[in-house]
Amino acid sequence: MKKFLFGLFAAVLVLALAACGTKDNSSNGSNATDGDAEKPAGEKTTLKVGASNTPHAEILEEAKPLLAEKGYDLEIESYTDYVLPNKDLDEGELNANYFQHIPYFEGQIADFGYDFVNAGSIHIEPIGVYSKKYKSLEELPEGANILISNSVADHGRVLAMLEEKGLIKLADGVEKVKAELGDIVENPKNLKFDANYEAALMPQLYNNDEGDALLINSNFAIDAGLNPMEDSIALEDKESPYVNIIAVKKGDEDSEAIKALIEVLNSQEIQDFIVEQWGGAVVPVK
Repeated sequence: MKKFLFGLFAAVLVLALAACGTKDNSSNGSNATDGDAEKPAGEKTTLKVGASNTPHAEILEEAKPLLAEKGYDLEIESYTDYVLPNKDLDEGELNANYFQHIPYFEGQIADFGYDFVNAGSIHIEPIGVYSKKYKSLEELPEGANILISNSVADHGRVLAMLEEKGLIKLADGVEKVKAELGDIVENPKNLKFDANYEAALMPQLYNNDEGDALLINSNFAIDAGLNPMEDSIALEDKESPYVNIIAVKKGDEDSEAIKALIEVLNSQEIQDFIVEQWGGAVVPVK
């Protein structure tokens, strides 16, 4: 009887230890930003990244197999706006997001107090001037109506571009990325600026032949079937500071998963894909 009870106790103890071991293994590698926790052989860590449809999500799709080789299962969450990707990153719904340029990113941190960092720069999307009425900036008439988005983060970018093209002059000492319409001191053609439209609606306004010219971000132009290299009458210089980045919560930039993501997105394979896919409308930073 004693031997039976001892054997029963030993069996229960073995089962309890086995259960503990199973629980520990199941938590291994469950979070892409947990650090260097070891994963069982063949098991992949899920890395969830929020992105705009074009070109960001398309670039991430191309990066998927390269990340899989490094042990990461890339899950892409697509967005059509500029608000939710940062909100979801802040709330822990994403490991990273890829949709915004640096001035917008910095403005979001200032406005909402996000504890985010720039984990790495990936590409630039030159902003373009589009018009169905005129074929060049020189053709724009006196008092032409210029439509720009209501995204304040892009106003400095638009004005710096128009100054570089010789259409306006901004006040001396104005930081270009923070320039506003009130900073225009010279406007030889007396251009009229209308900044009351959502950025995503600009291609639709162009198709409706609204205004004399419109400024459209390349991601929205491409998503609407426009080719910035062929359809725009002027394109932002490729040395623009408006670089699109991978944003993460502070501290996560040092995780192995995020480092792997940046490495893949900056790889020659992905850089070549960007050039071949968009032919200069999207420009790799390297």
